Amino acid sequence: FYCDTASAKKPVVLVFGDSISAGYGMEQEQSWVSLLQRRIDTDELGFQVINASVSGETTGGGVTRLPKTLELHDPALVVLELGGNDGLRGYPISKIRDNLRRMTEASLEHGATVLLIGMVLPPNYGRRYVAAFEKSFHEIADEADVQLIPYLLDGVTTDRELIQRDGIHPTAEAQVLLLEDVWPVLRPMLQELAPAS
Repeated sequence: FYCDTASAKKPVVLVFGDSISAGYGMEQEQSWVSLLQRRIDTDELGFQVINASVSGETTGGGVTRLPKTLELHDPALVVLELGGNDGLRGYPISKIRDNLRRMTEASLEHGATVLLIGMVLPPNYGRRYVAAFEKSFHEIADEADVQLIPYLLDGVTTDRELIQRDGIHPTAEAQVLLLEDVWPVLRPMLQELAPAS
């Protein structure tokens, strides 16, 4: 049985998120997801990154969109980065948690490994809501036994220079920092899943 490995389809890392992963306000190749593909290629890990992130996406939209996306791309690993827009709109925590749980379970049932990325909210949303929102990501990660990065923008939001004029979205310069948040967690996961060469 002969298989040309060069033309064999590389396993897929599916990034399923909102504007933070969609590269809002910059060229696509500047986004942390594009930088992730370059890092994977440099380290010769043999994965293809598919960015299925949509600016403005909520967990409700994600639940609707995910089954078809899983079917289409058949990912080995799903990076789930949703919930920020729900929180900013003050959606009920129980609904956000339920949607994140459904997406995590759907990805696992499809046979993918999951990396869940959390988000934090500005303090003006009230201490109780903010704490419950952040806790949701930890609860789902614990329940489903998946890896969690509690907060993707750690260190970015404290530096005004790294945030776009809208006060929400990281700049192109900040993208490498987002990748540095993800990479130490993601790399060992990829190494574990890497196709035998």
